[in-house]
Amino acid sequence: MSQIEIIPVTGKKLLKRFILLAERLHKDDPAYIAPLHMEREEALGPKNPFFGHAEVQFWLAVKDGRDVGRISAQIDKLALSLDPAAPGLFGMLAAEDDPEIFTALLKTAQAWLRQRGMTRMQGPFNLNINEETGALVDGFDTPPMLLMPHDRPHVAGQLAALGFAKAKDVYAYLYDMRVELPASVRRLLARQLPPGFTVRQLDMKRIKEEIKNVTSIFNDAWANNWGFVPLTESETDYLAKSLKPLLNPRMTSLVERDGEPVAFMIALPNLNEAINGLDGKILPFGWAKLLWRLKVSGVKTARVPLMGVRRSAAKDMIGSLLPYLMIDMVRREGLKMGYTHIELSWILEDNMPMRRMIESLDAKAYKTYRVFEAAV
Repeated sequence: MSQIEIIPVTGKKLLKRFILLAERLHKDDPAYIAPLHMEREEALGPKNPFFGHAEVQFWLAVKDGRDVGRISAQIDKLALSLDPAAPGLFGMLAAEDDPEIFTALLKTAQAWLRQRGMTRMQGPFNLNINEETGALVDGFDTPPMLLMPHDRPHVAGQLAALGFAKAKDVYAYLYDMRVELPASVRRLLARQLPPGFTVRQLDMKRIKEEIKNVTSIFNDAWANNWGFVPLTESETDYLAKSLKPLLNPRMTSLVERDGEPVAFMIALPNLNEAINGLDGKILPFGWAKLLWRLKVSGVKTARVPLMGVRRSAAKDMIGSLLPYLMIDMVRREGLKMGYTHIELSWILEDNMPMRRMIESLDAKAYKTYRVFEAAV
């Protein structure tokens, strides 16, 4: 039998092979959309502020001279500073449907984590819980939205076969904005806001300050959630620079109470819809096609990757109204701009208040992603 060689990824040439492998493995998958190569190179390199508080290693699996699989292992020092029992992470997992390849990749990641004192591993995370989370286990027939992963069905199956157990499922909900809001929601939205509350869009002239407000709310709102790791100030700055080209204030909502930001929602145009068919390349004509699709022909879908309500506001009666208020505000503006659907993702399987709220809008959980774990 041919031997599988596991090669640590060092340098730009190997990183390019690491990135391009996923495209080859998905070449006959009609739902797969190749990410932009330049975006992947930046996201998997030192410009990504995650590397400022994490140790990361990538590997390629090579068999008979061919790249047949890839994996990463990560140790998030920020997560460990908050919880010394936090697990090591793995991610970027893609390989041919061969148990030997998966075994070699996972054993390599496990050994690397074990050598650094980890006793458990969770994943896949590309690269942490604030980026792409989980392996797709349901919803293979539709393409992924912006900053969401996509996997072959065998990936989750191979992990389970190797003894990896389910740690948590997360859902992506698809909301048809063209459908009239249910009567119960319309009655709720008809209520007058208490004195001191105002609702507005993000101010693009103060985008850095606005993103810091958003990050502060996010870190407060989700602090007690499973797997939570706060966004750092450097990640906030990186977020502001990354989102600005896509961010349209009409697709945002920010709630203030007596001048203090207490809730926010940001929807971004589904870049994946615009880059579909570019095969990850922006040159020589990719820029023209991308700008045409984003600015002229338009995209019809969007995703809400960031949303939160401060715990102090969530405890009040107003807390149950704010998510509906923000969704409806973005919904109305989105319809004017030609959007038809928004993905609300991702949502923890046991976050029942949020799930009930989303499902009351007749949104459907159309994709399920699974985080696996195992001892190392």
